[in-house]
Amino acid sequence: MRVKEIVYFDKAGPENTTAVIEAVKRRCTELGIKHVVVASDSGETALRLWEAIQNTGVSLICVPQHAGYMGGDNTSIAPEKRKDLEAKGIQVLVCAHALSGVGRSITKKFGGVTPVEIIAHTLRRFGGDGIKVAVEISVMAADAGLIPTDREIIAVGGSGGGADAAIVLKAAHMNNFFDLEIREIIAKPRQREQ
Repeated sequence: MRVKEIVYFDKAGPENTTAVIEAVKRRCTELGIKHVVVASDSGETALRLWEAIQNTGVSLICVPQHAGYMGGDNTSIAPEKRKDLEAKGIQVLVCAHALSGVGRSITKKFGGVTPVEIIAHTLRRFGGDGIKVAVEISVMAADAGLIPTDREIIAVGGSGGGADAAIVLKAAHMNNFFDLEIREIIAKPRQREQ
């Protein structure tokens, strides 16, 4: 049996970022985690996390929004920021979102809901967008070959910028999504809405 602390925030939002980063750093050390994946649209949250865990042997992967997410053909991360992150050894992954993808387009065009969107909405019940995003980016990073699926990693997500959720999980690829295991909640908001 293990007893450990979970950090609960009163509300979702970017004001929780510093506490999430501190909790992630602590859990990386305690569990010997070697891979962390973080959602970071501008790259700022990834940079802050890197500052906390640099020189620890932890590989950091930054996942911003894909091109077209907010319209247009640009990604949410500026080319200069991406170069800066990569120069620090942070891998940047830009790809389709695992828990929406083409399904979102079908819903927008024809209405209804796809099974993948049901998974996304179910995950939001456990901790808002942050928990859903953390699961989603772990699948994306696994599919890109950037994280292992045979050992635990940490995934960090947020709601409306910054970070407000972190989990320890054994990731899985999209084609075997139901092998994914959320093993620990490190931090999460108590309320979904900001």
